[in-house]
Amino acid sequence: MGEKLFDSERKVLEVIWKEGEIAAKEISLILKEKIGWNKNTTYTVIKKCIQKGFIERLEPGFLCKAKITKEQMIENDTQEFIDKVFEGSIPLMFSSLLKQKKMSKEEIKRLKQIINDME
Repeated sequence: MGEKLFDSERKVLEVIWKEGEIAAKEISLILKEKIGWNKNTTYTVIKKCIQKGFIERLEPGFLCKAKITKEQMIENDTQEFIDKVFEGSIPLMFSSLLKQKKMSKEEIKRLKQIINDME
């Protein structure tokens, strides 16, 4: 995923991920109810997502289909965060996170299991 995904674009994609293939008109109605967007705002964001390759437009009826999964978006966001905040260092990120909160023995055990499973 080369393009940055903005919060407004994420809102549109969240609707598509939840509903599956869905008409732009329906996305507009959902986002009007949920966050108060008007039709023009929703269509502008949908078109931007299409230009960036996040959404595919299908006809008839201006159906929208996600071209990326939520998991892909999360992976991209996570990598971007690690790169930006921790200079790409996963050990530095974990060290920082683990210093922030006391962890239960069960949480520590679970983290160790995740690491062991990766080996």
